Amino acid sequence: MTADGEVDPAATDALVEHLLATGHDGIVVNGTTGEASTLTDDESIETMARVKARAGDRAAMVAGVGSNDTRHAIHMARRAADVGANALLLVSPYYNKPTQPGLIAHCHAVADATDLPVVLYDIPGRTGIPFTTETLVALADHPRIVAVKDAKGDLAASTHVMAATDLLWFSGEDALTLPLLAIGAVGTVSVVGHVAGSEYAAMIAAVDRGDMVEARRIHEALVPIVDAIMTPSQGAIMAKAALVELGVIGSAAVRLPLVQSPVEHLEALRAALATLPGILDR
Repeated sequence: MTADGEVDPAATDALVEHLLATGHDGIVVNGTTGEASTLTDDESIETMARVKARAGDRAAMVAGVGSNDTRHAIHMARRAADVGANALLLVSPYYNKPTQPGLIAHCHAVADATDLPVVLYDIPGRTGIPFTTETLVALADHPRIVAVKDAKGDLAASTHVMAATDLLWFSGEDALTLPLLAIGAVGTVSVVGHVAGSEYAAMIAAVDRGDMVEARRIHEALVPIVDAIMTPSQGAIMAKAALVELGVIGSAAVRLPLVQSPVEHLEALRAALATLPGILDR
């Protein structure tokens, strides 16, 4: 955002280049933790198109199309497909809290609206409605529902679904990325990855080659940054503040009801960033 709260195309380009330079092979646009709730549909689609044009074939562009109105989610899914999205991120409907059969019907309707693969986003702490194990197993039968972004914090439930399906599993909770990788996740869709993408990529590579000692070392080194970004207020607020500290973007502006970080949060963030050698030089 610019200082007056408008979408900043130049800063968007700079962020794409930063993410590509720090280990990311996919970029989510219009996710849920950030500004998606306060962007207009046109702003969301224009940003998707810009990111796709900038990233090209260097990274997959995953479009967040979740809504608590199935018709609106279908509309956004089709518009995202039209601007070149490689996949869709579909959060469970929030606030109106459908039953599990309603959740299945919602996901099927959106998955049937385009030919794109769908990543389900399970974050009941924000939506009020989880994907149950049984629901995820049922949804895995749909040919275009291929993955889960898991921010439920229930490792036992995650294990059950991974054992019963071929769904690809992605951590959606930065503090639990290593535990999820250890039980079968293949990657992460990360907030803290905006500033520590190289470290998360190295952690994933370490797990893939069986080097859990190195993976745990990285996990522990990231604790101060995870705490500084995810604990004081809200992830998008602090991630933007961190990107300003790194010189990637020029403004940490957010739209109401979000507000920028107070001084004490910024001081804690700077101290946390300083614990990771070289991060401020990227």
